Amino acid sequence: MQKAVVARVGDYQVRRCEREDVQAVININAETLPEHYSDYFYYEILAEFPDTFLVAEIDGAIIGYIMCRIEYGFSHLKRLGLARKGHVVSVAVAEQHRGKGIGTLLMQTSQEAMARRGATEVYLEVRVTNSEAIALYQKLAYKTASRLEAYYKDGEAALVMAAALGQ
Repeated sequence: MQKAVVARVGDYQVRRCEREDVQAVININAETLPEHYSDYFYYEILAEFPDTFLVAEIDGAIIGYIMCRIEYGFSHLKRLGLARKGHVVSVAVAEQHRGKGIGTLLMQTSQEAMARRGATEVYLEVRVTNSEAIALYQKLAYKTASRLEAYYKDGEAALVMAAALGQ
């Protein structure tokens, strides 16, 4: 059965993650990021937010993903009060496929899906030393909202970065 493509860049395509894709996503996470989640967590996000959990593939091989959820809480954009927020939980592209616009496409496509679900802003946490990712987020109009000291298990700090959606 043909899987519905939601976006393309070059020979790469982006589509919704499916249950049978989760192991490939877990493998990419293990290869590219120091933060790992329980297998159950991936399936939980997929079940609850299937339209914001996307994979990138080429020739049928999954080479990247983005996993997002929608939350309700205080705004990260210096707005007063509460906001419906998209949260980029995890995003990764296999190293040999980086620099080809895949991360940007995953981010933009998931942000569109979060906006359709009523989110007015999006936020994420990123290691302070991950300059490549920070540059990508800045290119996508993310601003640093705060810094979380010792956020990661290894003691590294994180930047909380946020951007407006649907404007």
